[in-house]
Amino acid sequence: MSAVDEVASDAPAVEAVPKKAMTLGLGASLVMLALLIIGPMFVKNFIVFQLTMLLIYALAVLALNILTGGSGQFSLGQSAFYAVGAYTSAILMEHFGVNYALTLPVAGIICFGFGFLFGQPALRLSGIYLALATFALAVAMPQLLKLGVFEHWTGGVQGLVVTKPDAPFGLPISQDRWLYYFTLTVAIGIYIASVNLLKSRSGRAFMAIRDNEIAASAMGVDVALYKTLAFGVSAGITGVAGGLGAIAVQFVAPDGYTITLAISLFLGMVVGGVGWLPGSIVGSAFIIFVPNIAEGISKGLSGAVFGVLLFLVIFLVPHGARQVAMVAQHMLGKLRKG
Repeated sequence: MSAVDEVASDAPAVEAVPKKAMTLGLGASLVMLALLIIGPMFVKNFIVFQLTMLLIYALAVLALNILTGGSGQFSLGQSAFYAVGAYTSAILMEHFGVNYALTLPVAGIICFGFGFLFGQPALRLSGIYLALATFALAVAMPQLLKLGVFEHWTGGVQGLVVTKPDAPFGLPISQDRWLYYFTLTVAIGIYIASVNLLKSRSGRAFMAIRDNEIAASAMGVDVALYKTLAFGVSAGITGVAGGLGAIAVQFVAPDGYTITLAISLFLGMVVGGVGWLPGSIVGSAFIIFVPNIAEGISKGLSGAVFGVLLFLVIFLVPHGARQVAMVAQHMLGKLRKG
């Protein structure tokens, strides 16, 4: 039996990732942090912009991971929360002159409330029915943003142009690099908070509901509260990611937040490993860079090439990047013993 088969056979189900398996070790975390800090210093501004979007989508995938990997609820509506966060930041910046950094907590709070309220009727749904309800939300959101009643604020079909911020205090770095490090700071803060959340009492309640809702209720867990709370937290983080995305792209428009974005975020979660928070950045890299690789292989058949690449990833590593990390850890353990 190969190392991959041995680790895969011993691995727990995707839906039941233990708390200790949800994060990287200290050494690996420091190496990853060093790469994220040092790497952008030696690349062009366009690459820095791509890396910024990598962090932003990683935040959105992480938010979905908390909802699905943490509490076991499926959602195909994250693009709606992303859109609300993006438009909140854009409107506050362009119509009210609010500092870009201050728009992010506002976007997060509004999306938390939106997600929490949406989670109330969703309590009656589960599995594919919940996914279908959130799918409907994602499909409806772009159309709602085009309504004439909101056009003064949202710009209607034309959208809004957002001013990219300069580096503060006269720092001698470009707008793109400053925004990257600002996004990295926000992402690290949210990642640490998410890890602590899943290790807390609330996180244990999420995972109890994920593993067995009836048993969790029998143990005294308020299932309704924690399921809606999971929706709210996930939506709040996605809203912050949406606000960062609006600032980075410098533009918001309804057609930028279609169901395609929601499916891409769900795909990123699966590729990164459901329930494994560090996999969020791997899943984000997949949905950003693999389509470009597919187009480089064949412009006319880029969709087909992307589908084949995705099939290969799912077939070879069905548990995503988490499975690769487990194999690497298993191999290192053998080398140390040897």
